[in-house]
Amino acid sequence: MATLVRNFAPVFPAVLGSFLNDFERVAPAHTHSFPAVNVIESEEAFKIELAAPGLKKEDFKVNVHENILTISTEKKEESTETVGKYTRKEFNFSTFKRSFTLPKTVDSEKIVATYNDGILGLELPKKEEAKPKEPRLIEIA
Repeated sequence: MATLVRNFAPVFPAVLGSFLNDFERVAPAHTHSFPAVNVIESEEAFKIELAAPGLKKEDFKVNVHENILTISTEKKEESTETVGKYTRKEFNFSTFKRSFTLPKTVDSEKIVATYNDGILGLELPKKEEAKPKEPRLIEIA
């Protein structure tokens, strides 16, 4: 299988290893995490549950464009503490973005989002033609 990213570490182990060690001393590694997501399908709809505690519903941006559902958030916090001639300012910035390709069976005009107890819930109803139909008895003439 071809990949877009190649690993050159085996070719240049000494050079790359030295560079990475120096880089980690200057810029420590940061871990990026994304909220856990559950996707549940029923006969009537898909449901997405995204765990994002500590946020408010105003922090989220949810949109659909060209059959791609995107959930993102951007939260900035700033605090300032002044004691005598000493001032300490702290900034915190957190963000994430998750995108999902919607199946053609989803009616994107009727998507509903809620946020309760740290869980962002999205209800993605299926189009009428995608829902299972009851069997119909056809009488023989």
